[in-house]
Amino acid sequence: MQKKNFTLALLLLNLFIAFLGIGLVIPVTPTIMNELNLSGSIVGYLVASFAIMQLIMSPIAGRWADQFGRKRMIVIGLLIFSFSELLFGLGQHVSILFLSRILGGISASFLMPAVTAFIADITTLRTRPKALGYMSAAISTGFIIGPGIGGFLAEIGTRMPFFFAAGFALFAMILSILTLREPERNPEHIELSGGDQKKGWRRIFVPMYFIAFMIILISSFGLAAFESLFSLFADHKFGFTPKDIAIMITGGALIGAIVQVGLFDRLTRWFGEIRLIRYCLVLSTVLVFLMTIVESYSMILLVTWTVFIGFDLMRPALTTYLSSIAGNEQGFVGGMNSMFTSVGNVFGPIIGGILFDIDLNYPFYFAVVFLAIGIGMTFAWKKPAHLKEGAVQ
Repeated sequence: MQKKNFTLALLLLNLFIAFLGIGLVIPVTPTIMNELNLSGSIVGYLVASFAIMQLIMSPIAGRWADQFGRKRMIVIGLLIFSFSELLFGLGQHVSILFLSRILGGISASFLMPAVTAFIADITTLRTRPKALGYMSAAISTGFIIGPGIGGFLAEIGTRMPFFFAAGFALFAMILSILTLREPERNPEHIELSGGDQKKGWRRIFVPMYFIAFMIILISSFGLAAFESLFSLFADHKFGFTPKDIAIMITGGALIGAIVQVGLFDRLTRWFGEIRLIRYCLVLSTVLVFLMTIVESYSMILLVTWTVFIGFDLMRPALTTYLSSIAGNEQGFVGGMNSMFTSVGNVFGPIIGGILFDIDLNYPFYFAVVFLAIGIGMTFAWKKPAHLKEGAVQ
């Protein structure tokens, strides 16, 4: 148990470092977009290019995580991520920025399925929700510290945060090589296969997976339109500086991390994953809509700091549900989770960017509609019959 706890701590530390690197660059992205005279549509395409590569590679990377090992995929993913951030920092032309985002999408497809499967291998069904809550908290905490550091680094130079991000990711890669050991596959997984023998892509349509994947797709479609243009929205509508944006994102990430660590495991046991996801979607839908009508700085901060709570709880709840039903297909399910998220991330930012150029509020209305569709989908979502009563609500 002590060894598994140490391994989990190392995984969380690596994730924290990687997402610290991502968080570093958030406050300065609008400034760089303005420097290069890029429209909201181009920003949407940049975000979508990341998601397209994640979409293409995630199913393959998920299978590779099962076939070649979790550690190898984590190390390669961190190396690619480091190089992608370096490219973005050096890029003076939009084509280089697109190449950077493409490589970033590949790195994400390598990292997340492997880390999720790694955690599933070293936890039990009972301890997994807490571990996955910690995983989400590590990601959120990276965003807590990252934007704050990035906002101040931007005072030195707008490209400086990208170079720091590249360095942090390289450090995480070295740390993984030196400290992580490939886990033994969890014997619980074989017992939870569910008895369905469909292979390959047809596994997507297995009933116990399909509804969950559709909710991931629908919710991420709306969420991507909101998140990808959030910084530009704050910059254009309210005239916020990189420091202001850093305060908004940092406050939201801090609250989200506290909720994930302190409440996620408890809420999962109280409500079950499905009902918790439904309540999170309701909360997020209401708060995203409120973003379009608040005006005062204090109200903007209040809504911003709370809008991410639903998102921060929904993601680990979906991951916990899928992991609990995946059996010995942890890499496959992690890859599919990433793939369906990416499908939403491809089209959400493109449509959101087009809508942004028409009216600043339209991407938020768009997000509200699709998050509401996700709420409706949860009412058709039932737990698999082969799972024990109470394992998944």
